[in-house]
Amino acid sequence: METAVNKVDGLHHLAICTGNMKAQIEFFTDKLGMELVALYWMHGVANTCHGFLRLNDEASIAFVSNPDIGEIPVELGKTHAGNPAANSAPGTMQHVALRVKNHDEILAMRDRLRAKGVPVMGPIDHGFCASIYFAGPENLSLELSYSTEPIDQEAWIDPEVVELTGISAEELARYKRPAPHKDEGGEVAQPDLDGPGPHMTNYPEGAYQAVMKAPDEALWNSVDNQPPVEVKTAAG
Repeated sequence: METAVNKVDGLHHLAICTGNMKAQIEFFTDKLGMELVALYWMHGVANTCHGFLRLNDEASIAFVSNPDIGEIPVELGKTHAGNPAANSAPGTMQHVALRVKNHDEILAMRDRLRAKGVPVMGPIDHGFCASIYFAGPENLSLELSYSTEPIDQEAWIDPEVVELTGISAEELARYKRPAPHKDEGGEVAQPDLDGPGPHMTNYPEGAYQAVMKAPDEALWNSVDNQPPVEVKTAAG
């Protein structure tokens, strides 16, 4: 097998839980002009719907909703940051930045948001990008940003922060240029479920082990992957 770069090269979707799917759809379509492209029962998850709002043909903001989500208490500083500079628990989303093309577009989006009653901070020039900040429903912390050129590693990796983070010179070199990985054509077996992982959690007893031990070929065809609405083509 050939050695491959094997890197993630973009956003497919960012999934966010919501207790009010309609309110999130209303905000992202009306305030930000994003199109609703999918709203269906989430595959393999009981009583849960999944909504996708288009960023481009390959990337979306997605929402996950069921009646139980709305009953989970919100604790600012724990479950949600509440603003782009505040804390939230490890592993939770602190804020999400969505991309726009340039300075004119970020000002146009600021005008759109303010005209629809949403207070907006910025833009702020961060050097490698410029950003505006505002809130979404359910304490979402949102940002719109643009960059005029790729981030320069040599200028924006601060040696002081590298040292405080406990990163050695050898580790930094590896982080800046991750080693290529040999592509084995999808033939690598599932690792030991008693190993270090990390592992997905919050499954019913035994469900995680059962799913992870299922043959990969069985999972490929494990859900009804047909759209909920039959679309008639001109030829049909």
